[in-house]
Amino acid sequence: MDTKSRLEKVMREVFDDEEISINDETTAEDIEEWDSLTHVELIVAVEEEFACKFSTVEVMKLKNVGEFIKLIDRKKTNA
Repeated sequence: MDTKSRLEKVMREVFDDEEISINDETTAEDIEEWDSLTHVELIVAVEEEFACKFSTVEVMKLKNVGEFIKLIDRKKTNA
């Protein structure tokens, strides 16, 4: 399973919505349940799924799902 598919699976679990479909341009504005609390839950769940850690600065710089996927791939490559 590629990074995008794995991330989408995690997001469906965190937001409790099997209908979520993501693309590179997806942002928190596109998912109704995505608020500050679920954002933290999402980061933790992604760290667990991909066995990596993100700094606060890295997370704050993200503008969309595409950038998140690139960050995850960089972390996986450097692990």
